[in-house]
Amino acid sequence: MPHSPCGDGCLAGATDRAAPATIGLRGVGLIGLALTLPLLPAAAVLSRRRRSDLHRGYARAALRMLGVRLHVDDEREQEVADGRGRLVVAGHVSWLDVLVVGAVVPGQFVARGDLLHWPLLGSVAHRMGVVPIDRDRLRALSGVVDEVADRMRSGQRMVAFPEGTTWCGRAYGRLRPALFQAAVDADALIEPVELRYLRGDGAVETGVCFVGDQTLLQSLRRTIGLRRVEARVRLAPRQEPGTDRRELAARCEALVHGSARDAREADDILARTVSGAMAAGRG
Repeated sequence: MPHSPCGDGCLAGATDRAAPATIGLRGVGLIGLALTLPLLPAAAVLSRRRRSDLHRGYARAALRMLGVRLHVDDEREQEVADGRGRLVVAGHVSWLDVLVVGAVVPGQFVARGDLLHWPLLGSVAHRMGVVPIDRDRLRALSGVVDEVADRMRSGQRMVAFPEGTTWCGRAYGRLRPALFQAAVDADALIEPVELRYLRGDGAVETGVCFVGDQTLLQSLRRTIGLRRVEARVRLAPRQEPGTDRRELAARCEALVHGSARDAREADDILARTVSGAMAAGRG
């Protein structure tokens, strides 16, 4: 069972807040956008490319309403129309991840099963073909893997968060290998996505994380009140699936958490350097 030690203590204590007028305008914009949600499933009559463009535009509009700026570094090779399915994998910090990933590489999501029971969003998720994972019935996971593989065999792009739960952005979990089996079975390309949320000064913004005892409404209110958030996305080179799901998961994990791991190692080196200097001074 995936478990994250992150909780309310990970939330930033002194975070810059947006002006009340800005927060009010964001709220009005989000309400207006939410009223159009029931229209999204009608996009099924469009071509796959036009449907993808619509979903991307909708996600970008929602991010603007939330005050989140998007910065994308694309390291992928040129796209080839080979008909192969794609599996997009990313670390998991917040419900906001769905909008960020959808704004860059839209696809059909593999999401927590209770999402289908959320007000308004649940019916939209159901109509848009979200594949639910019930964390209380992990024995059904093999059926989810089979369904994801079938969709990718038909050339679909699927999006998953293999950590299985949310983290705060400073810490992160391992990518569980189960869903990578779907890519192996379908011979689908994997698109690793590194996702970080930063403040204006470049520090990690934990105010957007959805951890601990927060409700969705509390998390939304906290996020909408942040002064400035940048979602920094790095699209790593596409990966061939190979034949070993564990090796594939480890390979993608290094790409998904690369910058966070480098930053943590740099902090450790700095701490050791300062500690050594202080010890030398006492000597």
